[in-house]
Amino acid sequence: MARHVRRLVGLPGTALGVVAWPPVRRERLFFRWHYWWQAHLLDCAVDAAEREPTAKRRRRLAKISRSHRIRNITGWTNNYYDDMAWLGLALERAQRLHSLDHRNALQSIETELVDAWVPKAGGGIPWRKGDDFFNAPANGPAAILLARTGRLWRAQAMADWIDSTLADPGSGLILDGIRGRSGVLDRAVYTYCQGVVLGLETELAVHLGDVRHNKRVHALVATVEARLTRDLVVVGGGGGDGGLFNGILARYLALVATTLPGDSDEDREAREMAASIVLASAGAAWHNRLEVEDHPLFGAAWESQARLPGPSHSVAAFSGGTVRSSAVPERDLSVQLGGWMLMEAAWSVSNARSR
Repeated sequence: MARHVRRLVGLPGTALGVVAWPPVRRERLFFRWHYWWQAHLLDCAVDAAEREPTAKRRRRLAKISRSHRIRNITGWTNNYYDDMAWLGLALERAQRLHSLDHRNALQSIETELVDAWVPKAGGGIPWRKGDDFFNAPANGPAAILLARTGRLWRAQAMADWIDSTLADPGSGLILDGIRGRSGVLDRAVYTYCQGVVLGLETELAVHLGDVRHNKRVHALVATVEARLTRDLVVVGGGGGDGGLFNGILARYLALVATTLPGDSDEDREAREMAASIVLASAGAAWHNRLEVEDHPLFGAAWESQARLPGPSHSVAAFSGGTVRSSAVPERDLSVQLGGWMLMEAAWSVSNARSR
């Protein structure tokens, strides 16, 4: 908050995250602002207000959401369904947990996501409007939001589509996406794809009580531990959009640890393993942080020492629908949000254990 969050072009009652530190002029003036990064800033601010409620933190939520609407210019929505889903999740939590009125925003976003469902074209919902690429990063968070707003029938259909289309039988991991016309899979594996599916299946297990959702969580948690961690620490990382990926996985591993229902051995093992990954990753990230002016600077890869960025390093750039990393990834707001998300996840796990 101290390093990145500023008023939107000096307007009172506003707050957005400057997307880099140290920033260049176009970043300080919010010419670059990255819609979905700001959605996660809001979600992290919701976490902080839930952990330690204060009037200041509740006002901050209103400032960030108001600023998002102003800076987006055209309303709450944009052309990317994954972006809209992430913002919808943050707004829904701010409304449900802190009584902020986001009904109009949520209705706009929910309508977009419901109408985007096109199974006859190979989906799922597409990554962005007019595209035929159907991926987990759009369908996962969209379905979590729809589950939380009561559209459980659609959320379950989306979960089943992901499981039948994007779950790799060989590795057990969730692949990135599929081209609807050709049926060609993009076999890239990203940590946040695993995270959103864990979050979705946990939500459905809670609300529907169907054991197939529990079983999918059991299998995916075990696969994440076996293939994406070392000594229980989530490995790898990057900057740009990738700076958020591991933090999203941590958020939904914490949801599994604290929320997955069931009393079977498999349920207990999944909860315990998810908690262990979150806590081990948080310990590593904290150990490898830098301290800059009494504030933590998190590393892009939690198992490695963080690096100090400088103003001379090349900056993150938007290209092909994604934000590419700065030369030193720690410069990017996304990396710092990923670290913050991890710390809040670790707190929620520890708090649940202490009850």
